[in-house]
Amino acid sequence: MNCLEVLSPQVHDLLQIGRPSLSAGRATEPSWVRRTLLDCPWVVVRGAQAAPGLIAVGVRGDNRSERWAAFCEKSLVSKIVRPEELLFSKRASKDILRTPALRALQELRERWADVTLPWGPAGSVGFELASGRKVTTKASDLDLVIRARERIAVEEAQFLVDCTIGLEAKVDVRVETPVCGFSFEEYVLAPSARILLRYPDGVRLGEDPWLTPNHCQEEA
Repeated sequence: MNCLEVLSPQVHDLLQIGRPSLSAGRATEPSWVRRTLLDCPWVVVRGAQAAPGLIAVGVRGDNRSERWAAFCEKSLVSKIVRPEELLFSKRASKDILRTPALRALQELRERWADVTLPWGPAGSVGFELASGRKVTTKASDLDLVIRARERIAVEEAQFLVDCTIGLEAKVDVRVETPVCGFSFEEYVLAPSARILLRYPDGVRLGEDPWLTPNHCQEEA
Protein backbone atom coordinates (compact mmCIF):
# COMPACT_ATOMS: atom_id res chain seq x y z
CA MET A 1 0.00 0.00 0.00
CA ASN A 2 1.33 3.45 -0.96
CA CYS A 3 2.07 5.58 2.12
CA LEU A 4 -0.20 8.31 0.72
CA GLU A 5 -3.16 5.94 1.11
CA VAL A 6 -2.54 6.10 4.86
CA LEU A 7 -1.09 9.59 5.39
CA SER A 8 -1.82 12.86 3.67
CA PRO A 9 1.27 15.08 3.36
CA GLN A 10 1.11 18.36 5.27
CA VAL A 11 3.21 21.49 4.88
CA HIS A 12 6.74 21.00 6.32
CA ASP A 13 6.59 17.19 6.00
CA LEU A 14 9.68 15.57 4.45
CA LEU A 15 9.10 13.22 1.51
CA GLN A 16 11.41 10.57 0.17
CA ILE A 17 10.68 10.11 -3.51
CA GLY A 18 11.21 7.00 -5.60
CA ARG A 19 12.97 8.69 -8.50
CA PRO A 20 14.20 12.23 -9.15
CA SER A 21 11.42 13.41 -11.45
CA LEU A 22 9.64 16.67 -10.62
CA SER A 23 7.85 19.39 -12.53
CA ALA A 24 8.21 23.12 -12.00
CA GLY A 25 4.99 24.29 -13.58
CA ARG A 26 6.48 27.50 -14.99
CA ALA A 27 10.24 27.58 -14.41
CA THR A 28 12.93 25.48 -16.06
CA GLU A 29 14.58 22.97 -13.75
CA PRO A 30 18.02 24.21 -12.61
CA SER A 31 20.95 21.96 -13.46
CA TRP A 32 21.71 21.19 -9.80
CA VAL A 33 18.27 19.75 -9.02
CA ARG A 34 18.65 16.34 -10.68
CA ARG A 35 22.16 15.89 -9.27
CA THR A 36 20.91 16.74 -5.78
CA LEU A 37 17.94 14.39 -5.94
CA LEU A 38 20.05 11.52 -7.26
CA ASP A 39 22.32 11.94 -4.25
CA CYS A 40 19.57 12.64 -1.71
CA PRO A 41 16.00 12.02 -2.97
CA TRP A 42 14.20 14.08 -0.31
CA VAL A 43 11.91 17.10 -0.70
CA VAL A 44 9.83 19.20 1.69
CA VAL A 45 6.11 19.91 1.33
CA ARG A 46 5.34 23.57 0.58
CA GLY A 47 2.24 25.46 1.65
CA ALA A 48 0.98 26.05 -1.88
CA GLN A 49 -1.91 24.83 -3.99
CA ALA A 50 -1.28 21.92 -6.34
CA ALA A 51 -3.26 20.24 -9.09
CA PRO A 52 -4.95 16.88 -8.38
CA GLY A 53 -2.39 14.10 -8.08
CA LEU A 54 0.46 16.50 -7.32
CA ILE A 55 2.12 17.83 -4.15
CA ALA A 56 3.79 21.24 -3.92
CA VAL A 57 7.36 20.60 -2.77
CA GLY A 58 10.69 22.34 -2.36
CA VAL A 59 14.13 21.01 -3.28
CA ARG A 60 17.17 21.95 -1.18
CA GLY A 61 20.57 22.29 -2.81
CA ASP A 62 24.05 22.73 -1.36
CA ASN A 63 23.67 26.40 -0.45
CA ARG A 64 21.03 29.07 0.25
CA SER A 65 20.87 30.13 -3.40
CA GLU A 66 19.86 26.60 -4.41
CA ARG A 67 16.17 26.34 -3.53
CA TRP A 68 13.61 25.23 -6.09
CA ALA A 69 9.81 25.18 -5.90
CA ALA A 70 8.38 22.21 -7.75
CA PHE A 71 5.53 19.72 -7.89
CA CYS A 72 5.83 16.02 -7.19
CA GLU A 73 3.52 13.26 -8.38
CA LYS A 74 1.95 11.53 -5.39
CA SER A 75 2.85 8.16 -6.88
CA LEU A 76 6.57 8.99 -6.49
CA VAL A 77 6.41 9.28 -2.70
CA SER A 78 7.85 6.27 -0.87
CA LYS A 79 8.08 7.74 2.64
CA ILE A 80 6.60 10.61 4.66
CA VAL A 81 8.32 11.97 7.77
CA ARG A 82 6.51 14.47 10.00
CA PRO A 83 8.52 17.09 11.94
CA GLU A 84 7.11 15.72 15.20
CA GLU A 85 8.45 12.26 14.38
CA LEU A 86 11.99 13.62 14.16
CA LEU A 87 12.09 14.31 17.90
CA PHE A 88 12.46 10.57 18.38
CA SER A 89 14.74 9.87 15.43
CA LYS A 90 17.71 7.59 16.10
CA ARG A 91 19.76 10.02 14.07
CA ALA A 92 18.76 12.79 16.51
CA SER A 93 20.63 11.10 19.33
CA LYS A 94 23.58 10.08 17.14
CA ASP A 95 24.48 13.51 15.70
CA ILE A 96 22.86 15.80 18.24
CA LEU A 97 26.11 17.59 19.17
CA ARG A 98 27.31 18.26 15.61
CA THR A 99 26.09 21.89 15.24
CA PRO A 100 24.57 24.59 17.49
CA ALA A 101 21.13 24.17 15.90
CA LEU A 102 21.09 20.44 16.63
CA ARG A 103 22.25 21.03 20.19
CA ALA A 104 19.55 23.68 20.60
CA LEU A 105 16.92 21.14 19.56
CA GLN A 106 18.16 18.72 22.20
CA GLU A 107 17.94 21.41 24.88
CA LEU A 108 14.47 22.51 23.76
CA ARG A 109 13.20 18.94 23.92
CA GLU A 110 13.82 19.16 27.67
CA ARG A 111 12.37 22.66 28.04
CA TRP A 112 9.24 21.72 26.06
CA ALA A 113 8.90 18.26 27.62
CA ASP A 114 5.37 19.01 28.84
CA VAL A 115 4.09 20.44 25.55
CA THR A 116 1.19 18.31 24.32
CA LEU A 117 0.85 19.93 20.90
CA PRO A 118 2.56 18.09 18.03
CA TRP A 119 5.83 19.89 17.25
CA GLY A 120 9.19 19.22 15.70
CA PRO A 121 12.10 20.58 13.67
CA ALA A 122 11.77 21.93 10.14
CA GLY A 123 14.25 23.74 7.89
CA SER A 124 17.82 22.49 7.75
CA VAL A 125 17.59 20.63 11.08
CA GLY A 126 14.49 18.72 10.04
CA PHE A 127 15.96 17.95 6.63
CA GLU A 128 19.19 16.62 8.13
CA LEU A 129 17.44 14.41 10.67
CA ALA A 130 15.07 12.96 8.06
CA SER A 131 17.48 12.45 5.17
CA GLY A 132 20.84 11.99 6.90
CA ARG A 133 22.39 14.63 4.67
CA LYS A 134 24.50 17.00 6.81
CA VAL A 135 23.14 20.39 5.82
CA THR A 136 23.21 22.30 9.14
CA THR A 137 26.16 24.62 9.78
CA LYS A 138 27.41 26.75 12.66
CA ALA A 139 25.18 29.57 11.39
CA SER A 140 21.98 27.52 10.98
CA ASP A 141 18.82 28.60 12.77
CA LEU A 142 16.57 26.11 14.52
CA ASP A 143 13.26 26.19 12.64
CA LEU A 144 10.33 24.59 14.43
CA VAL A 145 6.76 23.71 13.53
CA ILE A 146 3.84 23.48 15.95
CA ARG A 147 0.59 21.87 14.75
CA ALA A 148 -2.30 23.58 16.52
CA ARG A 149 -5.81 22.50 15.60
CA GLU A 150 -7.20 24.47 18.55
CA ARG A 151 -6.46 28.03 19.57
CA ILE A 152 -3.29 28.66 21.60
CA ALA A 153 -3.73 31.19 24.39
CA VAL A 154 -1.36 34.14 24.12
CA GLU A 155 -0.09 33.45 27.65
CA GLU A 156 0.86 29.89 26.71
CA ALA A 157 2.47 31.11 23.50
CA GLN A 158 4.52 33.64 25.46
CA PHE A 159 5.76 30.92 27.82
CA LEU A 160 6.82 28.69 24.92
CA VAL A 161 8.61 31.54 23.18
CA ASP A 162 10.38 32.48 26.44
CA CYS A 163 11.68 28.89 26.64
CA THR A 164 13.59 29.42 23.39
CA ILE A 165 15.64 32.29 24.84
CA GLY A 166 19.29 31.54 25.56
CA LEU A 167 19.69 28.56 23.24
CA GLU A 168 22.83 28.21 21.11
CA ALA A 169 20.98 28.91 17.87
CA LYS A 170 18.32 31.42 16.88
CA VAL A 171 14.89 29.79 17.04
CA ASP A 172 12.10 30.51 14.54
CA VAL A 173 8.75 28.92 15.38
CA ARG A 174 6.00 28.54 12.78
CA VAL A 175 2.50 27.51 13.87
CA GLU A 176 0.29 25.61 11.44
CA THR A 177 -3.47 25.65 12.04
CA PRO A 178 -6.05 23.81 9.91
CA VAL A 179 -6.34 26.90 7.69
CA CYS A 180 -2.97 28.74 7.65
CA GLY A 181 0.49 29.20 9.13
CA PHE A 182 1.96 32.13 11.04
CA SER A 183 4.97 33.29 13.05
CA PHE A 184 4.70 32.37 16.73
CA GLU A 185 6.83 35.36 17.75
CA GLU A 186 4.66 37.77 15.77
CA TYR A 187 1.55 36.30 17.39
CA VAL A 188 3.03 36.87 20.85
CA LEU A 189 4.27 40.39 20.15
CA ALA A 190 1.03 41.57 18.52
CA PRO A 191 -1.84 39.48 19.95
CA SER A 192 -4.54 42.07 19.17
CA ALA A 193 -3.20 43.28 15.82
CA ARG A 194 -3.26 41.90 12.31
CA ILE A 195 -0.38 39.54 11.54
CA LEU A 196 0.82 37.82 8.39
CA LEU A 197 -1.09 34.60 7.79
CA ARG A 198 0.18 32.17 5.17
CA TYR A 199 -2.56 30.37 3.25
CA PRO A 200 -2.09 27.89 0.38
CA ASP A 201 -3.16 30.60 -2.08
CA GLY A 202 -1.02 33.40 -0.67
CA VAL A 203 -0.16 35.64 2.28
CA ARG A 204 -2.75 37.88 3.91
CA LEU A 205 -3.09 40.07 6.96
CA GLY A 206 -5.53 38.72 9.53
CA GLU A 207 -6.38 38.67 13.21
CA ASP A 208 -7.40 35.06 13.80
CA PRO A 209 -5.31 32.18 12.36
CA TRP A 210 -8.00 29.65 13.28
CA LEU A 211 -10.82 31.22 11.26
CA THR A 212 -11.49 30.95 7.55
CA PRO A 213 -10.27 34.23 5.98
CA ASN A 214 -13.52 36.00 5.14
CA HIS A 215 -12.26 39.48 5.91
CA CYS A 216 -8.51 39.23 5.45
CA GLN A 217 -6.61 41.99 3.77
CA GLU A 218 -4.38 41.00 0.88
CA GLU A 219 -0.72 41.73 1.50
CA ALA A 220 0.34 44.84 -0.39
